[in-house]
Amino acid sequence: MAFSIIPDEVCDSIFNIDLHKLKREGITLLLADLDNTLIPYSESEWNESLMDWEKQLRENGISLFVLSNSRKSERVPGFCRTAGIPYLSHAGKPRRVGFWKAMEQMGAGPSQTIMVGDQLFTDCLGAKNAGIPVILVKPIRFGNPLRAIRYAVELPFRGIGRRRRRT
Repeated sequence: MAFSIIPDEVCDSIFNIDLHKLKREGITLLLADLDNTLIPYSESEWNESLMDWEKQLRENGISLFVLSNSRKSERVPGFCRTAGIPYLSHAGKPRRVGFWKAMEQMGAGPSQTIMVGDQLFTDCLGAKNAGIPVILVKPIRFGNPLRAIRYAVELPFRGIGRRRRRT
């Protein structure tokens, strides 16, 4: 099966995603990476902007599901339980099994699902491999120089994704 690591769309942050457009496209499930997509690595709690965004998702008939590779035992569960958000930590991205588990748990198929993440080689590659469209966002914050280098390597793919916006 051929697949691409080029994102379907690129946005500066989750707050720039057109939720009305997702609703028109029949999206009912938004899978999101936690670290550097929803919150920085250095934070572990909901902020007001994020709560408002999640409320807008619900108002558009879209459920949020956190799909994270985080191995910190309480980071993802603690964050998600606070707001009653379903999650899968240790998801094993880019393997597709985590994506499929999330969709099965939420009763959605690939055509009703979209992935939002900040990493090309885990979030984008895994979602594409599972048949799910991807919106790639800029990392909220670079925690160390290696992440900045990895982001620089991803720039050409992000540029292609930005020009390729979903219709």
